[in-house]
Amino acid sequence: MVERVIKLAYAQTNPTFGEVESNVEDALTLIRSTDADIIVFPELFNTGYAFIDREEVKRFAEEVPHGETCRALIEESGRQKKTIVAGLAEKAGDAVYNSAVIVSKGRLVGSYRKIHLFNREKILFNRGDLMPKVYDVEGVKLGVLICFDWLFPEIWRVLALKGADIIAHPSNLVLPYYCQRAMLARSFENHIYTVTANRVGEEKRGNYHLKYIGRSQIVSPKMEVLASASDDQVECKAAQINLELARNKKLTELNDIFKDRRPKFYSALTKPFF
Repeated sequence: MVERVIKLAYAQTNPTFGEVESNVEDALTLIRSTDADIIVFPELFNTGYAFIDREEVKRFAEEVPHGETCRALIEESGRQKKTIVAGLAEKAGDAVYNSAVIVSKGRLVGSYRKIHLFNREKILFNRGDLMPKVYDVEGVKLGVLICFDWLFPEIWRVLALKGADIIAHPSNLVLPYYCQRAMLARSFENHIYTVTANRVGEEKRGNYHLKYIGRSQIVSPKMEVLASASDDQVECKAAQINLELARNKKLTELNDIFKDRRPKFYSALTKPFF
């Protein structure tokens, strides 16, 4: 197997709600601190998560790619010659989305709008309306999903079938370590690398009190945890990954995890459940 090795990193942050300028500057400092090729930041990294209502989301949401946060990431990616994935609130007309942007070497590559909304997100945001894509970034096939998407294996398989080597997973996890455990399976069952970038700290706003669990991680197609973070510290950690490992879908000499699929038996997956 010919090796194609790159460095993949998560940035685990602790943003202060509403302090966009300082949160972004802290993120830029982390970007400058690592020599990783791809760096993934948490969900809503620039604003914080605990919005009181939809009107507050609208005040902080930015147009992509014209908002200040997106412009700052694009410029820094150009200066550092890196790829950055980061979650933010996106404004598109009257709609607001829990989104993530992918920027690389001074340009916007693409964006993703969260499909599966968690708890009060259903009140605050519009549901994602675009089919997730796999982007070619300097020869790396990169997909993006956000936080609660972890619970729905179907969409991970869709991106894997589209050729993803890596799925970046910006998150604001508050449940016990269900996601981190599940990501071992997501990586293995699709033979891909996954990188979950979670945040730490607490937010108390109005009647809401959220405690974030950290434990960001990078997982290999072999279900190996290549890097993992604490549950309470800001940190940025990278791991070397071999893309050819993600592109080899053979489990045994006679088994290929994609070629062995029997889609005609899976039709129930695409039918609404009421």
